[in-house]
Amino acid sequence: MNVTNALYPTDAQMLALHEAHDNKPIQLLNLFKFKAKAEYADGRPCTLSGKAAYDLYGQPMLDVLTRYGAEVVYFAEVTGLIIGDVDTLWDAMVIVKYPSRQALIDMTSCDDFNALRVHREAGLEGQLNIEMQVPE
Repeated sequence: MNVTNALYPTDAQMLALHEAHDNKPIQLLNLFKFKAKAEYADGRPCTLSGKAAYDLYGQPMLDVLTRYGAEVVYFAEVTGLIIGDVDTLWDAMVIVKYPSRQALIDMTSCDDFNALRVHREAGLEGQLNIEMQVPE
């Protein structure tokens, strides 16, 4: 199994997200790997850790999520691996419930997300987003 952290979906992943036309709620398992030290694309001097920069994105995004009907279901720091093997563990995880894929698309296209993502990009080395649905 090949595992690749990324900051954004590939074009194929975005197309699949847009082509899914059901209105069912989804949950996203987000696995985060933070940079040791934040790096802003504009080169600004920075002494923040990657996690601290990401928090400048994450905390205000809680209000944005609420506006799109989404909610954080669970958050935790990753502390170890019990079964399996990976080269490097993620640092934290969060599960976010969205009322639909469209709500996710709308939220990630909004002005607030676009204004805050500079901190997300500065702090994240990469992440995995795993879509989940509760069986009916």
